[in-house]
Amino acid sequence: MKDPFYSYIQTLQDTICTALEAIDGKATFKEDLWERPEGGGGRTRVIENGAVFEKGGVNISAVHGALPKAMQDYFKVTESNFFACGLSLVLHPNNPFIPTVHANWRYFEMYDLEGNIIKSWFGGGQDLTPYYLFEEDAIHFHSVCKNACDIHDPEFYPTHKKRCDEYFWNAHRNEARGIGGLFFDHLQETDDYTMQDRYNFVTEIGNSFLNSYVPIVQKRKDTEYTKQQKDWQEIRRGRYVEFNLIHDKGTLFGLKTNGRIESILMSLPPKVQWHYNHEPEKNSEEEKLLNVLKNPKNWLK
Repeated sequence: MKDPFYSYIQTLQDTICTALEAIDGKATFKEDLWERPEGGGGRTRVIENGAVFEKGGVNISAVHGALPKAMQDYFKVTESNFFACGLSLVLHPNNPFIPTVHANWRYFEMYDLEGNIIKSWFGGGQDLTPYYLFEEDAIHFHSVCKNACDIHDPEFYPTHKKRCDEYFWNAHRNEARGIGGLFFDHLQETDDYTMQDRYNFVTEIGNSFLNSYVPIVQKRKDTEYTKQQKDWQEIRRGRYVEFNLIHDKGTLFGLKTNGRIESILMSLPPKVQWHYNHEPEKNSEEEKLLNVLKNPKNWLK
């Protein structure tokens, strides 16, 4: 599946970047091609200081070579080779009423020393991190995710939504990073699903991304906000950074496989605040958000 999927993410990167540039109306993506010394490389595209997007990246990569020792231990294998490709994106808007969004769709193959595939799987998902909670936005995002899942199996949405809530959890803060979405990993061939079925599902989710996020951006991008609301956004961005540097498996995989540091850390927002023991006012919109993050909910009841 590696050739068709890599071709797919190349096209998807173009589609997403074109749509986001049109929404921003000011900034454009700057492209950076890079090579990994051990094998492979990528195409990083970053947008900064736009009318809508303060910083964002839509990156693709395809890397291969010997599986590093740390990853051999993780997968419980001896010497082997691997191939991994994927598209990863993060968008940090200027307006605190627009959520940050993250998405990733990837494919992995592992080989023995003769070049035979030992394992192969798909992974990915997309999730939303708002700074102010609009329930209609949460419902819209999750509805698009569910509709894309339901085309393939009605059990996919509840399964992958639950995994998303569990994965994007800042355990050291006892709160969610955001309001979730979908998360799936190690989607392999089974008696019920071929690898083509897995490919069809993951690309369905990828194709649904713009519809899940763009309407929210268009609805909120011209909303006026105060410095206090901007400060809250930057304080909450700190929690985003904490998750990515402490818990995120994708970040750790990139670092352990000698990935490109600039591309791995592209997900970090440009301006962040950490305040000692910061607490929002009682019964405020800020507290309303925190209450939801402490207790993930089903948005589609």
